[in-house]
Amino acid sequence: MEECSNPQLLSWVKEWLDTARERNSKGFTTYRNAYESLRACPLVFQHPAELQQLKGFGPKLCERLTDKLKKHCQDNNLPMPEHPQARKAAERAQREEEAAVEGGPAPKKRKTRQPKAYVPAFRSGGYALLIALSTQPDDVFSGMTKADLIETAQPHCDASFTAPTDPTKFYTAWNSMKTLVQKELVYERGRPLRRYALTDEGWEVIRRIKETREWRADNESAIVGDHTTSAQPAIRPPSPEVEIIQEDNDNSTNPVDNKLPSFSRIKLHPGSFSVKLLLDVREVRAKTDRDYMQDELAKLDAAPLMRSLEVGDAQWVAKCHDPTLLQRLGAEGDEIVLDWIVERKRLDDLIGSIKDGRFHEQKFRLKRSGVQNVIYIIEDITMDSQTYQRYEEAVHSAIASTQVVNGYFVKRTAMMDETVKYLARLTAMLKRRYEKQTLHVIPSRVITAQNYAPLMQHLRETQPSVGHYITYQTFSSLASKSEMMTLRDVFLKMLMTTRGLTGERALEIQKRWRTPYDLVKAFEACGPGEVGKKRKHELVSSQLNHLVGRKKISKALSQKIAEVWGDA
Repeated sequence: MEECSNPQLLSWVKEWLDTARERNSKGFTTYRNAYESLRACPLVFQHPAELQQLKGFGPKLCERLTDKLKKHCQDNNLPMPEHPQARKAAERAQREEEAAVEGGPAPKKRKTRQPKAYVPAFRSGGYALLIALSTQPDDVFSGMTKADLIETAQPHCDASFTAPTDPTKFYTAWNSMKTLVQKELVYERGRPLRRYALTDEGWEVIRRIKETREWRADNESAIVGDHTTSAQPAIRPPSPEVEIIQEDNDNSTNPVDNKLPSFSRIKLHPGSFSVKLLLDVREVRAKTDRDYMQDELAKLDAAPLMRSLEVGDAQWVAKCHDPTLLQRLGAEGDEIVLDWIVERKRLDDLIGSIKDGRFHEQKFRLKRSGVQNVIYIIEDITMDSQTYQRYEEAVHSAIASTQVVNGYFVKRTAMMDETVKYLARLTAMLKRRYEKQTLHVIPSRVITAQNYAPLMQHLRETQPSVGHYITYQTFSSLASKSEMMTLRDVFLKMLMTTRGLTGERALEIQKRWRTPYDLVKAFEACGPGEVGKKRKHELVSSQLNHLVGRKKISKALSQKIAEVWGDA
């Protein structure tokens, strides 16, 4: 064990880190951060609860270390260190007792200061946002979109909501929204397009604002406001590189969804944007060389923008030269997601993901993202020959399934350097292709989790020569593991935790039994006893016996499903 001020605690964290690495667990990053920060810390800690001041240590990990320390002390007849809170309480009680014995005054208790009622500064960002939200009746729960809110709030604010006052910084008056949400004056709802509305506390602040001298002097009727009496920053008109064209969807030709929205699409012409590579921040060569891929791509004229991507390991966006352009036109951010995405797998990680089921889940999420051009990069590395031979057939099967069933392109590379060169070539190719095109952008406000897939399918079928795209923020919300999770998504993920139950098979089960409740009730209907048990084992395979190929569900797999869902 390396030199450390807390070797015993470090050894336990190292043990959990190694286990997480072997299992390809999602907790690996947490344990790695905890291990590195504890190893580098020169302080000696008496109790694991004190570790929460270090990066990577949360309440759960500290609690787990506390349990480990208790057992260690019991096994070795050692006294358990006192919890820091108990120690502080004992020290405070001792000081009070000593003061009483000496006849001195008892330590004064700190007076609890009553928090001052919050009222944002006159014509600040928070002030303008609250005023704008108060233009809606308090019985309206739909809320206002960001674009509508900025338009209504801008006349009441001295700073711009779209352009930073200081050109060297990125902050605008819109950043005040974070404070309002934290203070629970505004609540936000809806994905992918956020909507905002006042809470009861927010309406109370509006009442206090109306009692201020500044508000009364400005114009007591100016909740909506006479825009001619307030200084309003000039809002630039759309640039010549942009057109807004009405898109009228003929729903009669689309049996999937008869509620597709009509919208005014935004056309970005060549010269108004540049193609950029996005790289996931977790794509590193080693923990001691985290910037290797980023630096090597930069040398090849493909410097990436580093992000925590919701899906995939690399993708490409068209970044607008004018960062406020899309916001003024009803979209979000300044980036448009192009139709290309990369999932990178080292050979050992591919084997691990096949073993624990992540491989099928990741392919399912890539399909749900709606991106048409998916590339799987499989990076060969030196592995133990016995380990590779044991899983060689599974690797070949997974690659074939990815190519034939999913229709994804598989690229094999010898090492990370070859992967970097391939990404650089792809970036150059996409720059040549897209920077000469006109991009048709769908406004964020018309997209929902329910209509996104059928809308894109409808547009691709009716206008195959025209590409339609969405903003990066909208794409990230739609691709998020948690924010857009529907009951159907949860059900599919639950099904896929059973070994052998692939995404294709899970979809077929979900088509037959729409919800977890439906599936459980179907098992209950099989009846009790041995006869009922046999029916449960054969329920899924018999009900879906029409399936063929990779979708077919064997009797053995049907029995596994019954053991999980039917309590058989």
